[in-house]
Amino acid sequence: MIQVLPPRSAGVVYTKPWMVALVLDLAGYTPDRPLASMVAVEPSAGDGAFLQEMTRRLVWSAKRHGTPLSQARDAIRAFEIAPPAAAAAVAATEATLLDLGVDAHLAASLAASWIKTGDFLEASLGFPFADFVVGNPPYIRLEEIPPEKAAFYRSFSAMRGRADLYVAFYQAALLQLKPGGVCGFICADRWMLNDYGSALRKFITTQGYAVRILIEAHTVDAFATEVSAYPAVTILAHAPQESVVVAKALPGIETVPTTEVLKHLSGAESAPWLRAARFPDWFKGEEPWPCSSPETLKLLKHLEATCLPLETEATGTKIGIGVASGADRIFITAPHTTPDIEPERLLPLAMASDLRDGRVAWSGRHLVNPWNEQGLVNPDDFPRFSAHLRPHHLLLRSRHTAKERPQHWHKTIDRVNLSLLRREKLYIADIKERLLPAFDEGRTYPHHNLYWITSTTWDLRVLGALLMSAVGEFFIRCYAVRMRGGSLRFQAQYLRRIRVPPPSWITPELAVTLRRAFETQDRALANEAALQAYRLDSLPPLPQ
Repeated sequence: MIQVLPPRSAGVVYTKPWMVALVLDLAGYTPDRPLASMVAVEPSAGDGAFLQEMTRRLVWSAKRHGTPLSQARDAIRAFEIAPPAAAAAVAATEATLLDLGVDAHLAASLAASWIKTGDFLEASLGFPFADFVVGNPPYIRLEEIPPEKAAFYRSFSAMRGRADLYVAFYQAALLQLKPGGVCGFICADRWMLNDYGSALRKFITTQGYAVRILIEAHTVDAFATEVSAYPAVTILAHAPQESVVVAKALPGIETVPTTEVLKHLSGAESAPWLRAARFPDWFKGEEPWPCSSPETLKLLKHLEATCLPLETEATGTKIGIGVASGADRIFITAPHTTPDIEPERLLPLAMASDLRDGRVAWSGRHLVNPWNEQGLVNPDDFPRFSAHLRPHHLLLRSRHTAKERPQHWHKTIDRVNLSLLRREKLYIADIKERLLPAFDEGRTYPHHNLYWITSTTWDLRVLGALLMSAVGEFFIRCYAVRMRGGSLRFQAQYLRRIRVPPPSWITPELAVTLRRAFETQDRALANEAALQAYRLDSLPPLPQ
């Protein structure tokens, strides 16, 4: 038996009553339905915020439909992994039932039957039985979980990479839904964009589930304590995909009657406390879900429908990352030095710190390069190259990249493509506050903290202006995950999400303006020209 996790404060975030009511209403767990003959699951009961409201609604529904409450013993299945919290949830539920006038013996019996001390993920491996799965799943990184337990959680196919535990809760919840059943969660939304959420997104969009409503709730008071997560309400159903309402909750919604919120969401109507829009279709497969606001998503879908991906065969545009050495201290020389190594084994190396004002201010660093056009060189053929690396032989040989072939102890992790050195290219640093491409005339090779862009069609200075504009950065801000402090990650997966106008939309006069904007690093001019290039009336709002 896998050991139950010990009680912990990490990952426990309690939900405020107004948010509980909203999630339950959106999921359809309302007293007008025969809830006593349906099954609702609460996978992480915690302090019972959802459970107590579910109890009230179940009692009201039973009275409304004339159903004896004694017939509702299977109507709620709540799980809590920590025994003290489970005991507290039983007591709170029993007290709620007593407040509603339920007989004391029945109240104690129902509370005990509804709440189980155990791990929902272990208990959820059976057949689909639930009409509803609702709640606030725990936020816990796998590295914080005992290895044996973490290995079990990894058995859920959606748990990819460094996924948070809530990803498994989503998948397990969906697996419990009957056809037509609904899952309503208030949870961190990072899985909608991150690579670790890709398997869950694919599971939802390819295995018969539908996205119905997404509400970004980053700036509203949804929890009893302040949290650093980025919460969103997700309403998913075991049903064919139809239209989707995407909304952004704004401060003030906490005091608006739920009926009023539901009316605006149903009609996809905005208000001072809510922005909402309805979309006829949804993303496919592993595609990220950039849902920071309805306005953002609407513009994004328009640009993706009318413009071209940045990387396409049609324009001969390619995106890649620079060389990873596996031992920078050994393979990269100090700046502005002339090491005693054969010149053909030295490759001018551009670093992120070399990018300034749209250009490469090369620091004089070199990569001690073990590659030529044919492949890995023999170190014995280059005595000075060999003399530089030999003192580090044991360290280099111990690297993972050299263990399978010890004779290749002198290789870098990545192979060097020497043709890239001589090509004009744009460089983009992997972490930066803004999208700031820099132009290389074909004089340096990129380090692995740089992404590169080449093209056989685009004038790279024209393309650089489009990328540095607010429109180019808009795509990154929609898709990329921000680091602490607000910096953006410019990974290839996000750069490939950028759309550019068809080259035929760029008139010679506009090309001249864009080139000048890039060469002078005039972002205002780049923005003005980008509006013409993308055929937009105004600059997009940059998602925060």
